[in-house]
Amino acid sequence: MSKKKLNYRFHNPNPDSQTANYILKVFLESNRPKVENAVQQAAQEVQAGEETEHETITRAM
Repeated sequence: MSKKKLNYRFHNPNPDSQTANYILKVFLESNRPKVENAVQQAAQEVQAGEETEHETITRAM
């Protein structure tokens, strides 16, 4: 007996942009801790870069 191939079809009456926003919302909610951690790391890197830049300017004076 051969296996029958399954075909799935989804009916989505929403516009593409609304669907994309919904999918993005689901992904962000499911990965919230990772997203928050990435944002915090980026902010710390920017802040460290600003401190280094400030130290360089102060030494130059």
